[in-house]
Amino acid sequence: MLRRKIQDALLKWKDSSDRKPLIIKGCRQCGKTFSVLEFAHQHYDHVVYLNFFQDSNYSSVFSGSLEVDHLIMMMSALLGPDAVFEAGKTIIILDEIQECPEARTALKFFKLDGRFDVIGTGSLLGVRGYGKEPRSIPVGYETVLDMYPLDFEEFLWANGITEQMIAILRNCLDTESPVPEALHHRFRQLLLQYVVVGGMPAVVQQFVDTKQMGLVLQLQRDIVRSYEDDMIKYAEKKDKGRIAECFRSIPKQLSKENKKFQYSVVKKGATAAQYGGSLQWIEDAGIISRCYNLTLPELPLDGNAIDGVFKVYMKDTGLLISMLEDGTQYDVLQGNLFGYKGAIFENLAADLFSKMGRKLYYYHKDSGLEIDFVIRWRGKCTLVEVKATTGNTKSAKTILNHPEKYHVDGCVKLGDYNVGRNGKILTLPWYMGFLLYES
Repeated sequence: MLRRKIQDALLKWKDSSDRKPLIIKGCRQCGKTFSVLEFAHQHYDHVVYLNFFQDSNYSSVFSGSLEVDHLIMMMSALLGPDAVFEAGKTIIILDEIQECPEARTALKFFKLDGRFDVIGTGSLLGVRGYGKEPRSIPVGYETVLDMYPLDFEEFLWANGITEQMIAILRNCLDTESPVPEALHHRFRQLLLQYVVVGGMPAVVQQFVDTKQMGLVLQLQRDIVRSYEDDMIKYAEKKDKGRIAECFRSIPKQLSKENKKFQYSVVKKGATAAQYGGSLQWIEDAGIISRCYNLTLPELPLDGNAIDGVFKVYMKDTGLLISMLEDGTQYDVLQGNLFGYKGAIFENLAADLFSKMGRKLYYYHKDSGLEIDFVIRWRGKCTLVEVKATTGNTKSAKTILNHPEKYHVDGCVKLGDYNVGRNGKILTLPWYMGFLLYES
C-alpha cells in the first residue's frame, strides 16, 4: 500500500475545530478516491459513499430539497442499511462530485447543519465546457485541497527509502556537504527510475511489484488515452480536436531550443485566440503546469510574470516519457538521451516543484539570458538551472555578477553531481530538488 502525504493533510483537516466540507481536486487516477476511503475507514465509525460517475442514480438524491434531513432520508432509502448516519461519527464521501453539481451546492447546508463531515472529490471541477455547473459554489463553506500524483519523496517511500535516509539528504543540504557515495548512487538510480515511472499510483505500484518496464509503459499509455478520451467526451464540440492537438504537441514544444509554448507548433497558423481555451482545458484538468516568463527575476515572482509568455510541462514526467517513442525508457535509465535530455530533466524539475504546490516561473531575454526556473527559497529569489549533463551557467553568472540590476544573490544548479558550492552557485544532485521547499 502506497504511503501518501494527503493522509496527513486529511488528518489535519479532521482535527480542525471549525472544519468545512472538503473538496479534493486532482487529475484522474492520481489516487483521490483510494486515499479518501482509506482515511475515512480509519477515522470514522461509519462511511457513506456515493460515486456519481459510477452510478448516475445517486444524483437523484440531490435533485430536490437540499435540507440535510431530507438528504439523509434519500440516501438511506437508496443505499439501505449500509448507510448509517450518526452525528460526529459518520463521514459522507461524494466521489466525482462534478457529475452532480447540486451535491456541490449542498455542501453549504452540510456545513451549517454540522452533524456530519463531508469530502467531495473531483477530476474535472471547473473545466471549461464540462457543462455541469452548481447552482452556486458554496464560497466560505468549503475547503479546497489540490492532490497530485506521487511526488519524488512518496516514490522514495514506495521503494523502501526510510525517513532516516532522507534526513541524511536534508542534513547534506543544510551543511552543503557531499552525500555519502553509496547513498548518492542509490538516490541517483531512484531518480532516473522516477523519471520514467512518474507518480501515477497504479503505475508506481506496478513498478514496485514487478519492475517490468513494459507493463509500466502500457499502464502509462492507457492513462494518456483515458485523458484523450476525456477531451473528446467532456469538452465542447468546437474544442475537442483543438484540445487533443494542444496535448499531443507538448513533446514537440519541449524539444525546441526555445521551449516557450507556441501555438504555431500545435498547428501551422494557429493563434492564442483559437487555441488558448483548449490549452486552458488541459491545465484545468490537472494534466499540465504552465511556467511563466518574468520581466525581472525578483520577488514577488507573481507580480513580475508575463501572462502570455510561458512554457508548458507535463505535471507527471513519467506520462511525458510514455508519449515519446519506444526505447526512451531504456535511454533515460542509461542516462543517455542526447539532445532531448535537457527537456526531460526540465520537466522533471517542473514535476518536483509543481507537486509542492509551487507556481512555476522562468526568465528569458532576447539578449540570450535564460534561467530554467526562478523560485523563492529560504525567503530569497533564487535561480535554478537544470543540467542534463555537465554544463556552464553563463546566464546565472551574468545575473549574479550584476546585483545593482538583478536583486538575486544565489543560484542552485541541479544536475548529475554531488553537493558542492562555487561562490554564489550551490550545486545539488537532481534528486535533491524535492527538498527545495518554499520557505
